[in-house]
Amino acid sequence: MHSLSTANQALGMSGLESVHLNHEAIPDLDFEEINLETPCLGRLLSTPFYVASMTAGHADALSINRTLAHACWERGWAMGVGSQRRELEAGTGAKAVDDWKSLRQEVPDLALFANIGISQLIKAKVADIRRLIESLDAQALCVHLNALQEAIQPEGTPQFKSAWQALETLCRELGRPVIVKETGCGFHISTLRRLARIGPAAVDVGGLGGTHWGRIEGARAGAHSLHQAAAATFANWGEGTVASVLAAREVLSPQTEIWASGGVRSGLDAAKLIALGAHRVGYAKPALEAALTGTIELHRWMELQEYELKIALFCAGSATPADLRSKTNGWNML
Repeated sequence: MHSLSTANQALGMSGLESVHLNHEAIPDLDFEEINLETPCLGRLLSTPFYVASMTAGHADALSINRTLAHACWERGWAMGVGSQRRELEAGTGAKAVDDWKSLRQEVPDLALFANIGISQLIKAKVADIRRLIESLDAQALCVHLNALQEAIQPEGTPQFKSAWQALETLCRELGRPVIVKETGCGFHISTLRRLARIGPAAVDVGGLGGTHWGRIEGARAGAHSLHQAAAATFANWGEGTVASVLAAREVLSPQTEIWASGGVRSGLDAAKLIALGAHRVGYAKPALEAALTGTIELHRWMELQEYELKIALFCAGSATPADLRSKTNGWNML
């Protein structure tokens, strides 16, 4: 699986190594007081974590998603589904819709997010997008942005003209929260300023530092291909996760939640991003790796993320993620 290959990870580029959480030697609280409950688009969840959208193209996607969905439901994590492009294409999405309906019945209270790519959104009717959400009984719709991937992918669809208009229309007419998500290349502050005027419910920065879809598409294209050569040139393209979160905190409205993903590998990483301004923190590759080993290992890994975040909160003198985010002197850049 290309997405799990170390060669396709932009390791060391998220900026997380440069963030230092200040240690509070005398925290005025008991460890048992630490509470990870965090609002998510108007709903209170047990943790600030989510499993980012993925696996739609994998042969065992339904089985993997079932494992992830049950674990997220039981532990109070949120979850995004992989691209629902197939469901939009006439005659090819019926089985996928039935699969999701069946899974949804098993995890009725899971905070679940539908997902479509920006290039598909441009051509779709809002009513069709709304049906995708209804098929999942999803809390919100995630619109993923993947310009670099589409440009390098041999069968890509890099037709993004009218994307801004489509996003604005969607946010105005959908009637459900819209999450705008990058997929590994992050956001420059100029893009975030334009998004602020549209007013999505959340922005998932999806920063450089984790899985890099430009590298993946280069690997898929094969040796000596034009796509592979271009992928090598753009192997480090993007805005780091930390830089993207800081930019989002500067320009987005307080009503827009900042979600952070891209190279998150521990509960300490999550704490750093929360301190910088993130309301919710997402994992993709580590969650997928754990899920592929089975339910027991997935729960153990998820429990570790929660425990590490609690340790970070305690040692930073914060009883909740919101407390950590509100500290003006809780972190510095190395």
